[in-house]
Amino acid sequence: MKFLIISDKFFSFLISTSLFLAISGSFKIIFSGLLFNIFSLNIVLITFLTIFSTYGLNKLTDIKEDTINNPKRADTIKKIGVFFKFSVAISFMFSIILGLLENITTLPVILLPLFLGALYSVKLNSNLPRLKDITGVKNITVALSWSVGTTFLPVIYLSEKKIISVILIFYLFFLKSFINSILFDIRDIEGDKESNIRTIPVFLGKDKTKRLLLILNSTLIPWLIFTYYKGFFHKYLPVLIFLILYGYWYILHFSKDSINRGKIMDLLIDGEFTIIAIFALTIGSINS
Repeated sequence: MKFLIISDKFFSFLISTSLFLAISGSFKIIFSGLLFNIFSLNIVLITFLTIFSTYGLNKLTDIKEDTINNPKRADTIKKIGVFFKFSVAISFMFSIILGLLENITTLPVILLPLFLGALYSVKLNSNLPRLKDITGVKNITVALSWSVGTTFLPVIYLSEKKIISVILIFYLFFLKSFINSILFDIRDIEGDKESNIRTIPVFLGKDKTKRLLLILNSTLIPWLIFTYYKGFFHKYLPVLIFLILYGYWYILHFSKDSINRGKIMDLLIDGEFTIIAIFALTIGSINS
């Protein structure tokens, strides 16, 4: 029992500080690299630091909403406020330094998510809303932040760049991030209403939002058929089928009114590509 309590507190800390999200994002870049048939430990580390600094900034600016939506997370950030701010700043600097040491072309790829993250989180002018306050724009911003880095950091290592494969991989990661960000808005719907943030679930309601997410996930079926017949990602076909089916499952599951959308949601949705990357690595080792 004591072990379970300690484990729960540790996992809560990882989620509250975005460390879990940064670890999961590192597995996402690993899976992207597998689709591109490359691997670099350096871009995994760059990805970890970029995600931690971007989402860390968001955690710092979301204290008001989190006090309603996720009071435990808000309390954790308040307790380690000074240290957390320092960690976010250091991560930001090191992500840029490592990117420059790797290849100067990594710089715009790294800076775009950080720039979008700042626009997403910070109100730069009293007359202008934050991106996260504009219905739908926040979800596009989040999806772009994820998909740009996840797609284009591995591309830097490619000697032969096939535009069509880059587009296919970009669409996959953009769509998954877009769906997941809207699904988390369902969890935060009460706090967003209190804060007058018109997210897609606030605007459409839960039922229409669920139908929208199912339709979006269904676009991956023709995507998969196209990739298969064009000869892309054959090795990882079982992984991609699982990815689509898994998306249907958690959209239906976490759209239920009676469901607990606590830490288990973070684990199963934010941790999605941890499962996918391990599955893909296993498939790759078997087929090698």
